[in-house]
Amino acid sequence: MRTAADSGHAHQHETPPTPLPQRDILDAAGDILRALAAPVRIAIVLQLRESTRCVHELVDTLGVPQPLVSQHLRILKSAGVVAGERSGREVLYRLVDDHLAHIVVDAVAHAEEDRP
Repeated sequence: MRTAADSGHAHQHETPPTPLPQRDILDAAGDILRALAAPVRIAIVLQLRESTRCVHELVDTLGVPQPLVSQHLRILKSAGVVAGERSGREVLYRLVDDHLAHIVVDAVAHAEEDRP
């Protein structure tokens, strides 16, 4: 395999490489992205960016069975994406951080741009 040095053209960067975060930060970011990597979980995040929701509201809005919504909420909760707070007999779920909504909104917008 030929390299730039082999052809007499050393590759020079105009700017130095961006410093990388520590490995544990990269691992945590990967965990968050994996937690968001399912259509139902993306839809849940989109709903929660507007306001808190209980499971039955998400079931009605998303049109998926309650056990499936609960399973996805557990995944999002364990990844630190959502938090739940008991209110009477229900648990109200909310996004932990607005940055998470921006990640999902940007990903959806990018997907919409690529559609024919």
